[in-house]
Amino acid sequence: HLSKKPGRWIVASELVETTRLFGRGIAHIEPLWLESVGGHLLKKQLLDPHWEKKAGEVMALERATLYGLLVYSGRRVNYGRVDPHAAREVFIREALVAGQWETPLPFLAANQKLVKQVEELEHKARRQDVLVDDELIYAYYDQQVPQDVYNGHTFERWYRAEQAKNPHLLKLTRDELMRHEAAGITTDAFPKTIRLGGVDCAATYLHEPSDPKDGLTVTVPLFVLNQVQEERCDWLVPGMLKEKIQALIKTLHQRPRSRLIPLPQTAAVYAEALNVPEEFGKGSLVDAVVKLAKKQTSVEIVRNDIKQEMLTPHYFMNLRVVDEHGRQLGMGRNLAALKAQWGAQARGAFAALASLKLGGAQDNKNIPVENSLIKSADISNITRENIDTLNVVKKSENNNNNEIKLNKTTVISSNKSYTQWSFGELPELLEMEKGGQSIIGYPALVEAGPNAHDGVQIEVFDEPDIAVRRHRQGLTRLFALQLKEAVKYLDKNIPDMQLMGTAYMQVGRGAEGGAASSAGGGTVEQLRNQILALAIDRAFLMEPLPTNSPEFDQRLQQGRSRLTLIANEVARLAGTVLLEFAAASRKIKDAKSSPAALDAAQQVAKLVPLRFLQETPWTQLQHLPRYLKAVVLRFEKLKADPARDVARMEEVKLQEQRFWRLVAQRKGVRDARAEEFRW
Repeated sequence: HLSKKPGRWIVASELVETTRLFGRGIAHIEPLWLESVGGHLLKKQLLDPHWEKKAGEVMALERATLYGLLVYSGRRVNYGRVDPHAAREVFIREALVAGQWETPLPFLAANQKLVKQVEELEHKARRQDVLVDDELIYAYYDQQVPQDVYNGHTFERWYRAEQAKNPHLLKLTRDELMRHEAAGITTDAFPKTIRLGGVDCAATYLHEPSDPKDGLTVTVPLFVLNQVQEERCDWLVPGMLKEKIQALIKTLHQRPRSRLIPLPQTAAVYAEALNVPEEFGKGSLVDAVVKLAKKQTSVEIVRNDIKQEMLTPHYFMNLRVVDEHGRQLGMGRNLAALKAQWGAQARGAFAALASLKLGGAQDNKNIPVENSLIKSADISNITRENIDTLNVVKKSENNNNNEIKLNKTTVISSNKSYTQWSFGELPELLEMEKGGQSIIGYPALVEAGPNAHDGVQIEVFDEPDIAVRRHRQGLTRLFALQLKEAVKYLDKNIPDMQLMGTAYMQVGRGAEGGAASSAGGGTVEQLRNQILALAIDRAFLMEPLPTNSPEFDQRLQQGRSRLTLIANEVARLAGTVLLEFAAASRKIKDAKSSPAALDAAQQVAKLVPLRFLQETPWTQLQHLPRYLKAVVLRFEKLKADPARDVARMEEVKLQEQRFWRLVAQRKGVRDARAEEFRW
């Protein structure tokens, strides 16, 4: 019947060879039967000896063949019973050296912990020659473990017998694991936490150039992301400062760099000067290095002479943003890009925390801010040098601990709307608890609604810049509410309002590309509101800003008499800007779609947006007529030398593209340095 269903394996009782080879007495046989009936004929091999942690044994995979035919493969076999010596070597390398063994014996966990500590030193020092190699650790175990020990069972039996004589049996020491002393790698030089945004953030170190986390990685909670300062991130940690300074001065051009040779020694001197509490983390690292280099070389060096883009990624802090549950939201070394991507969510998380602090989320009751203490050292870490508004926080006269106390009479409500200053003294900072740590918020007055008769509310922000900007808008609204008659008079008596309104209708109507568009354009009401808001700002919001009701009332009386004069001054400036804007627009229109016209249209659109009076700083606002006159002058010179215009345009466009590309990467977020570069 085998002719119909021969089966996979057959056996013949005899072979007969004539003109061909024939088998007689043929029957079906299972391959597993061969081992029992003809095991002496099988050829066996042991392959892939390996350690199995769960079994606590060194196992191998057995393979058997019969006359070249594979009978079975991959059968697990206890390798120690076949070759105890080879099994012992695998056991020591995998179970003891590599730590791949779950055992209650204390020495292995202690040794692995010590190995990880030394590996951390290597990552911090960014060198791979501190930890001894595995062969030396193997030799240590090989010397002390008996020859008849080749698996977990025999090892535990021997160890327990010997441990009674020597409690520290097989425990490695730090000196035995280190090839040399890792000098300078201390907790102070490489801290486990770094204070960013007023919160202690976990820091990890990795020396793996191909890994995205190479270098220093700091885990930042989402709710403090907007308070993290880029300048602080540039300093990294004290232990990495010397190498970064050396990399920075290496990017200088040849003349000053030649005077700093040898660079390693110069970097060490600079790092020593900057690695003091009074200097480290204060201001810009690049500015500090430039200052030291100028002093040493007597060569004029500016910030842009140092090319930070030439540095490798590990010289920049890697920030890992996590939510309240520890889940990673984003990671990268560009803080501005992270803020642009996650800043809105960070503000929402901070606002939710602040609303709970203020009590508005539950009982909607006013909560007095009493005895809130904030160390001045913390304030220096989270505030910026140019923030000098909201100056309500004052040092206590009888305070020997260098602390700052908030006024006891301040009452804050997150939901109530105010039309007068009836909430006591507004604190500059508000301390809130989150996860056992204190975080700092910035209270500010904000507009309670879009209408002029809406009052103001108190909100707490996570960024001092935003708090200052919104606070000025809120103060403008609060002053306007006290000046209803004066505002009403100005509303009807701004000089040349209709004429300016006609010119303002053309603002924003052209696309940036220069193509004409009938859509958009400003209204007379929008222009009037901007003039009044800027006039109130100029009349009442001089530094320092009022921080309590008496100061507010005093400022109100001081500015009331000059409001009309300042409003007329602002109106004249607005009229001049709009007059020059109209002249520049006509020149652009006459040039039609030439490259110069398209370029000028883009520049004019950026110079004079719809809210140009409120969005343009006052210093630059006074120069807008000159900038717009330059556009007209450009077209007058264009006919005489078009090639010169093209060359100058390409030269400027290169820098302009860099700026707007940076703005796009930051999703429209601009810091003070970016604004300075633009103007």
